[in-house]
Amino acid sequence: MSARPELGEFLQTRRARVRPEDVGLRPGADRRVAGLRREEVALLASVSVDYYVRLEQGRAGNPSVAVLNAVADALRMSQAERDHLRTLACSAPPAVPPKPTVRPQLQAMIHAMRELPAIVVDRMSNVLAWNDAATAVITNFEDPSRRNLARLYFLDDDSRTYYADWTTVAQDAVALLRRASAEYADDTELQSLVTELRAASPDFNRFWTSQDVQNRSHCPKTLNHPTAGELTFTIESLQLPGDPDQHVLTYTPATPPTAAWLNLRTAVSNPHETFTS
Repeated sequence: MSARPELGEFLQTRRARVRPEDVGLRPGADRRVAGLRREEVALLASVSVDYYVRLEQGRAGNPSVAVLNAVADALRMSQAERDHLRTLACSAPPAVPPKPTVRPQLQAMIHAMRELPAIVVDRMSNVLAWNDAATAVITNFEDPSRRNLARLYFLDDDSRTYYADWTTVAQDAVALLRRASAEYADDTELQSLVTELRAASPDFNRFWTSQDVQNRSHCPKTLNHPTAGELTFTIESLQLPGDPDQHVLTYTPATPPTAAWLNLRTAVSNPHETFTS
């Protein structure tokens, strides 16, 4: 039997967003629910209504890849959502890995990026390592209380004006925690972080309840820096081979003024050593 109650919650939210006319069905005048009914999803996925109901209730055992693909097709899921669905459908989540440590070679690499802000982040959005440029552009990571991006985005009021695209930034942070929660269902530290943020931030709770997932490997980001003004970057998220619990975020200047400010800052400052947690 599946041990993931989140599976049903995820399927229900995906079902609610698909309109009947989107999948070639007549909407009808007596609909009481948003989106598709369970029997309509079952029809589109070529499974019995009873089986789909049991799937949403977490009583369908271990569904086959073919069934999951059919349901994903019926609900028009993105690739990130399909990956999330398969993770949630696993009845035996993997053991929680030990706390990650940053290899010295990786620390040296991001330290060498003096004009390119870079950080190393784990599955819980903890910042494990950073360079001097990241401290100047993102926040003062020398303060241990500022070394979790999710807390920074949702609990620091200044972040809402500092990040011009705060909603996108915040939703990406929630998606990271959502994927980690599905992957490591028994991670009590992660559960505590989610509980804390849901209680402290209505916005976090709203994004979390939506069950939305995405996996952006790159995106634009605009910051309203207190001294430099508007800074624009392209963010790249680099997964480390052999270490899925860590990824590197780099901030590449996207405009000449941003690049010029970073170049000037490097020329007039004395970069200090990379800090690690």
